[in-house]
Amino acid sequence: MKKAIATVIVIFILFSACKGEKKGKIEAKEEVKVEKTETVNNVDITASLVTWKGSKSGGSHHGTVSLKQGSLIIKDGAITSGDFVIDMASIKNEDLSPDYGAKLVKHLSSDDFFDIEKFPTARFIITSVEQKEDTLAVTGNLTIKDVTKSITIPATLTEEGAKIFKSDTFAIDRADFNVKYGSKRFFPSLEDKIINDLVEMSFSIKVKGN
Repeated sequence: MKKAIATVIVIFILFSACKGEKKGKIEAKEEVKVEKTETVNNVDITASLVTWKGSKSGGSHHGTVSLKQGSLIIKDGAITSGDFVIDMASIKNEDLSPDYGAKLVKHLSSDDFFDIEKFPTARFIITSVEQKEDTLAVTGNLTIKDVTKSITIPATLTEEGAKIFKSDTFAIDRADFNVKYGSKRFFPSLEDKIINDLVEMSFSIKVKGN
């Protein structure tokens, strides 16, 4: 009987671990030094959005963040530069009741997580774009809080009708960006109270006038 219970526990742990894995995890590398990019503020911030999803043992939460401003330069059907400023004060939750959602957003906004009073914006600056069959490998400098890292994300560019730059869902390690609360990397002794270090994100950017 004890052996059977032990087997069930092992299976549950393995299932939980597999369920907790994030698809599209990307590596954060050292910031790429680039010259000042062209800024035209041609992104429709009302029609553009960043999504997020975080998880811990027992569940997950997801929501959106809005852009404050953005530029996307396209020449001859190719992206030559991009610069997107994310308004961290616009964090929203989409899966909880208004009261609990407000509490979560307040906590995410505090110095436990993104400390938006000190760091009101995040930023993604495109540094290079490589065509890979039907997708683009977009490399850029992502700044969250006081840390900037180079990441490469899969994305597409649509020019039929509206010009829309859209990334696949990818996952960053928040610990790389000094977001420490409940992190296994910084607090391994927390065990089942650990909050997953991987945060899923995606971008959908629409250019004005299309």
